[in-house]
Amino acid sequence: MVGDWIEKFPEAVKKINEAGHEIASHSNTHPHVNNLNYEENIEEIEKSNEKIEKITGSKTKIYRAPYGEYNDTVIKAAQDKGFYTIQWNLDTLDYTGITGNEMWNRLKDKIKSGDIILSHNGTKHTAESLDMLLKNIKEKGLEIVKVSDLIYKENYSINSNGTQVKNNDV
Repeated sequence: MVGDWIEKFPEAVKKINEAGHEIASHSNTHPHVNNLNYEENIEEIEKSNEKIEKITGSKTKIYRAPYGEYNDTVIKAAQDKGFYTIQWNLDTLDYTGITGNEMWNRLKDKIKSGDIILSHNGTKHTAESLDMLLKNIKEKGLEIVKVSDLIYKENYSINSNGTQVKNNDV
């Protein structure tokens, strides 16, 4: 979650957390982090995390940079502060205003075990389509898990686009 959104919708954050969903940092102000220096990247991550902790009572250790931007500075800042950087590999394009059926049509022939799907809060059709999307994913025999259950926590590297790679697979 973005820190600015957390400030605007604290009750929604609380409700999402209480429903058992994992909340991770997506920066504080959603800047183009590749344009920020090391200290500015740390500030974006830490301020968002402080807002998450204030509402949920727990810190996150997961960070996804805005716009899917990663470079060595972004990754080093996150890792130095103990965060696991994550990246998606399937995009719903929900931010373009497409319908849930159009989102599913984008995913259905590509989706496989281990995929991380990009979607956004506050978009036109995402919330109303979420049940259908999740049902369709499960009908393909896939299990929905938290990102922290999916990512590598040791013996991994981050490639140039922010994706984790198991070290023995490099």
